Amino acid sequence: MLPIKKARAALVVLCCAAASLPAFAKEYLLTVTRPNNLHVVDPEKREVIRTIVLPGDGIPGAISVPKDGKVAYVLTNRMESVVGVDLDTGKPVFRADFSTPQRRVKGFFAVTVSEDGKELYAHQAPVQLGRSEYQVEDTYIAVFDTADGLNAKPRRTFPAPRRISLLAPTGNPDHVIALGWDMYLFNTKSGKIEKTFPIRHWERPGMGEPDVLAMWGTYEQARMLSTPYFVAKTDVPTDSPEAFKAGIAMFDLDAETLQVREFENATTVMFSSVINPARRNEAFLVMNQLSKVDTDSGKLLKRVDLPQTFYAINISGDGKEVYVGGALDKVSIHDAETLEKKGEITMPGGADQSIGWMRVVKR
Repeated sequence: MLPIKKARAALVVLCCAAASLPAFAKEYLLTVTRPNNLHVVDPEKREVIRTIVLPGDGIPGAISVPKDGKVAYVLTNRMESVVGVDLDTGKPVFRADFSTPQRRVKGFFAVTVSEDGKELYAHQAPVQLGRSEYQVEDTYIAVFDTADGLNAKPRRTFPAPRRISLLAPTGNPDHVIALGWDMYLFNTKSGKIEKTFPIRHWERPGMGEPDVLAMWGTYEQARMLSTPYFVAKTDVPTDSPEAFKAGIAMFDLDAETLQVREFENATTVMFSSVINPARRNEAFLVMNQLSKVDTDSGKLLKRVDLPQTFYAINISGDGKEVYVGGALDKVSIHDAETLEKKGEITMPGGADQSIGWMRVVKR
């Protein structure tokens, strides 16, 4: 046996070593429902563990959370405000109202917070409200300091193209990627577009312009912003089974590179997608079916029918479970290997998630 002094010393060393280890981060799922609620879901327990009533008018939509997972920023008030709430206390800690009585400003889903949680970026579409006419103004990205609290105003703005529907911070702290007709890499300090990644204007031989409905941002697990697209082939007869293809566009947020891949003839509609963080060549796509695709080979691996339409999708950090939600009051949980349903979570009061996002946070 060790002498008492040596045993105590060894215990102190073990305690210090244990204290220096990172705490295990448990995952929670965030979703929103009408009229204006944010829900914290424990996917392991298959239950909603907290409901936070957001201040102001509804309807909530986009959700953004910094890396520390402490505050959730929700686009609400009919896309005219962002509210930040502390996920531990449920109290509002930030609010930015876009509009004034003379000027209506909408943010169509494109809202994101920096990884360090210090800045919030919102793409804004303003309209001057006259007595007898509306005057449409140029769109831009507004930058807010999250420390400004409950009456935040933009610290700066910079011009941005119209039709931006998603924003995401990249691995470079000075960059955000904006998805519209194309993808635009912005420098948030200078406000300049440093690079454009063509999507609508890709000029691929034998391919037309892709049709993209990118409204759901779920990139935090694999650090990949992805969206399904559909595209007509121009080098085959219009009545050919090959005339219209389904594909997925994937932007690597750390490498700042874009990959596009067609994987089947267009036979079904898919609204949103997520990349498996454990196997980054696997993508999952959802609407009336849940589909799994190998993005390396461009092969559809598996597809199952769903009992209802789901708009939003996300995935666990270990890549073992897929979550589908949005629309109606259910979040359905599926095995990532087989796509078999493993569980279901009903929103409190049967509330509708509408077209709200689902995000995963680690706490």
